[in-house]
Amino acid sequence: MSFEEYAALARQLSEQRRAGEQHAATEAARRRDLHAAVDYLQQRLTAQGHRLDQLGRAIGVDQPPPGAPSGVGSAPPPPGAPSSVRSAPSTPPGTRDGGAAGAAGVPGRPGVGAYPELPAGEARLALPTAVSAAGAGVPTQRAAAVDPTVELELARRMADEADRHGQQAEVLAQRPALLPTWSPLARAVAVYAGCGAAAGVLVLALVLASGVGLVDGFTLGAWICAGLPAVAFFGGYLVLGRWGRPAMVAGAPPRYLPLGFLICFLLVPTAYCAYLLLVRGLR
Repeated sequence: MSFEEYAALARQLSEQRRAGEQHAATEAARRRDLHAAVDYLQQRLTAQGHRLDQLGRAIGVDQPPPGAPSGVGSAPPPPGAPSSVRSAPSTPPGTRDGGAAGAAGVPGRPGVGAYPELPAGEARLALPTAVSAAGAGVPTQRAAAVDPTVELELARRMADEADRHGQQAEVLAQRPALLPTWSPLARAVAVYAGCGAAAGVLVLALVLASGVGLVDGFTLGAWICAGLPAVAFFGGYLVLGRWGRPAMVAGAPPRYLPLGFLICFLLVPTAYCAYLLLVRGLR
């Protein structure tokens, strides 16, 4: 070998070495980025889990439903799995009472066609995906390799979708069941006015009962001036406390007690006065 050939070979080896080092550095950087993405996604999923727990406690769901698995180890077998897979014995095939499985059960034994031992990741990919009924024990086509970058991107999109649905759930949880699109003041006015109107109907019933002699004048005046307005006020107060409270708002919702008292104690006597004016106008 001449000196020129030796120098060319040395340059080629040096270029291959630099290319290998550059590839190793690129691969290491890609792995660091993947680990950082996995850590960030794990943090997002943990935060989403805590937020879902808060939403569950807000709507009264503190525990999983009965029969739900409590962990990964208690997960049920996949649907459609044969009964032999569901109740597979702990002793490997080809053994009896924990004994040796024969020549094929000793990996790496010289002169024996045993399967070689593989690393954990390669062994997982080398496992057969299914076993055909015609040829029992014959492995089918191996599963295709999974790109971690694509899987992380899909997981990130799912996490974004979960965040979007979580935000929608929080918006809905901050609205009460009663008139959810109304403001608290408008809701309180509507509730107290509705209770006052219901009390006004009772006033008309009492007036009719007084006309036939079932209720005397003092009892009618007491119910119109104090009894029915108080019933309407406390009815509106209870309705706002039961159905006017958002699930995600801590503490008691505003009930506007002075406004409710004013509406109820003015609306009921006003309904009675309007009834008297109507009767006199018709006469």
